[in-house]
Amino acid sequence: MANLEANKQLEERTLHFAVSVVRFVAGFPRNDAASVVGRQLLKSGTSIGANYREANRAESKEDFVHKTAIIVKESSEADYWLELCARTDLGDPVQRTPLTQEARELLAIFTTINRRAKGR
Repeated sequence: MANLEANKQLEERTLHFAVSVVRFVAGFPRNDAASVVGRQLLKSGTSIGANYREANRAESKEDFVHKTAIIVKESSEADYWLELCARTDLGDPVQRTPLTQEARELLAIFTTINRRAKGR
């Protein structure tokens, strides 16, 4: 029962992250650079939660491992785009700083989940 509750909490956390990413990108200026970076951040930042929901409904251990590996990649990518935003002063830093921290925490969480699922 505790594992189910932890899964639900992490699903909610990743959904909250996706919502925050959407709101962050919505504040970007309207230019080509912001459009490209914003689109990439939206794709990676919103896919973390979607892939976690899929992982929780995996058909096998191998399917779970595969889906959590995708989440690790997407979390790392979201962190990259947020770092690029910081280096180019793109977006509100008040929003960006906690998003970057959350992306890194999610990366650490899902790296651990994936390693444990692999049996390492």
